[in-house]
Amino acid sequence: MTAALIWCPFGDAQSAEAVAGKLLDERLIACANILPAVRSLYRWNGERGEGAEVAVLFKTRADLLDAAVARLEALHPYDAPAIAGWRCDAAGAATLGWLEVDCGVLEG
Repeated sequence: MTAALIWCPFGDAQSAEAVAGKLLDERLIACANILPAVRSLYRWNGERGEGAEVAVLFKTRADLLDAAVARLEALHPYDAPAIAGWRCDAAGAATLGWLEVDCGVLEG
């Protein structure tokens, strides 16, 4: 089993918490770290812009990464959210054990 991470900015903490709560309830993630006060500088539709956002780092299993990204995209309030997910090259044994227990469907 391998760990995976997903990075995604949100317009405010409330929407980040709401989406994180749904992903937790659906067992697609085991944790969401919500980081406040992210200043974003970007280009969108040929225009330069900037804004204040909150960022979220979601923790999941690699076998759930694609499903978690798809669900995050469906739930996100932005029309075109910036979502980046990747499989981890290394993770501690305790982290892998936690993800194995708290993500996905429980067997038995």
